[in-house]
Amino acid sequence: MYEQFGKYGAWLNPAHGDAARIEYAPALEEFGYQTIWVGIGAGPVGEMALLEQMIAETKSAIIATAIINMWDDDARSIAYHYHRIVDRHGPRLLLGVGLGHPEGRDSYEKPLARMTAFVDALLQGGVPAEAIVVAALGKKTLELSAAKTLGAHPYLTVPAHTRYAREVLGTGVFLAPEHKVVLCEDPDRARAIGRSIIDDPYLGLRNYTNNLLRHGYTQADIERPGSDALIDALVAHGSPAAIYAEIEKHFSAGADHVGMQIVAEELSASPLEAFRTLAAHRPAQ
Repeated sequence: MYEQFGKYGAWLNPAHGDAARIEYAPALEEFGYQTIWVGIGAGPVGEMALLEQMIAETKSAIIATAIINMWDDDARSIAYHYHRIVDRHGPRLLLGVGLGHPEGRDSYEKPLARMTAFVDALLQGGVPAEAIVVAALGKKTLELSAAKTLGAHPYLTVPAHTRYAREVLGTGVFLAPEHKVVLCEDPDRARAIGRSIIDDPYLGLRNYTNNLLRHGYTQADIERPGSDALIDALVAHGSPAAIYAEIEKHFSAGADHVGMQIVAEELSASPLEAFRTLAAHRPAQ
C-alpha cells in the first residue's frame, strides 16, 4: 500500500552534518533506500535548504523531515517552502512534524492544541495530508495523525508500542517507527555503543521514558544508563540477519515501514558502509 516509501528507510542523525548528508543521499538511493529520514535536531528548519539540496541530489527518493519542531517553525512558512520545493523538484518531500521535548522549552502549554493548530495550518496552506506525518507517541497524538495526516513516525519505540499505535490508528494509516541499529556482532561492545546514545539524551526526556513505562519497561529499566534489556529492545545489533529479525518485530506488530538509524562509536561517523551492508542482506520484500 505504501510501496513508494520502501519497507526499510535510512534515518540520518543531525550529528553527521548537512554537507555529509547531502553527499550521502544519492549513495543511499543507489543502495535501494527509497526514503531518507533527515534528523533535524535543535532549532528551526527555516527554508528547508538542506532538504531541497538532498532532493536535488537524488532522482526519486523521498526525503522526510524528522522532525520539524512545531514550536520553532511557523506552519505557514513551512507550507510556502514545501510548495516552492515540490513545484521545482516534484512531490518527494514528506513533512514529519512534532512537538519536541518539554525539557527543551521554557513553556510547553497545551501541546495537543499546538499540534492540532500546526497541522491545520499546513493543510490550509495547501500541503496535502499525504505529505505529512506526525511524531506521535500517545493516544491523542496518534488519533490526530490518523484523522488529519498520512500517519505517524514514532521515535525511540519498541514493537509493543507499534502494536498499540496500530490499534489506535486503525488500518489504512501509515505507521513508520524509527529504530536504531549497531552493526556489530560483539554484544558487549554493541550494547556499549547503543547505550551511549540512549542514555544521553533520551533517558533524560520524559516523553520517551514515560512511553517506555507504558509499554513493558520498569523504572529500573529506564534508570540511566538503561538496563541491558532496554538497550537490546531499542538498538538492534549483531549480524545483518539478527538486525533484520529485530526490525521484523515492528512489521509483525503493524508497521508499514521502519526508518533505520545507524549508530556508531562516533555518532558523526559515516553510516554508508553499514547501510551498504544492510542493503546487501536485505530480506526479500
